Amino acid sequence: MNPQDISCVDARSVVRSTLSEVCSALQPTQARRLLEDALLVVSELTANALLHAGGVTRLTSRVTGGRLILEVSDGSQAIPTNRQPERGVPGGYGWGVIHRLCARVHVEADEGGGKTISAALALP
Repeated sequence: MNPQDISCVDARSVVRSTLSEVCSALQPTQARRLLEDALLVVSELTANALLHAGGVTRLTSRVTGGRLILEVSDGSQAIPTNRQPERGVPGGYGWGVIHRLCARVHVEADEGGGKTISAALALP
């Protein structure tokens, strides 16, 4: 698959695969909460790359050090910011949601001119 063709559906599939073993070892409510939070975060990161940055250039998902690490790269060096949601206008909530759900969020400029957003969710 061409990285530019990565959709939110593809990104969620990657996360489900990454978490399948982790979730099987958790209590059902913990597994559901972790999976729902991770799917929301990767959906927001991917949607933002698609809407505001020309698409996803790289997507990684891995479990390490008691955390799920999601990394989404795109071709824009513009740093995401919180914006005030406007009544009747869609959007404006995603970046804040990502920060509320994640233990750590980091944005790093890539040498090739884009950026990578790394989001870490704590495992139960």
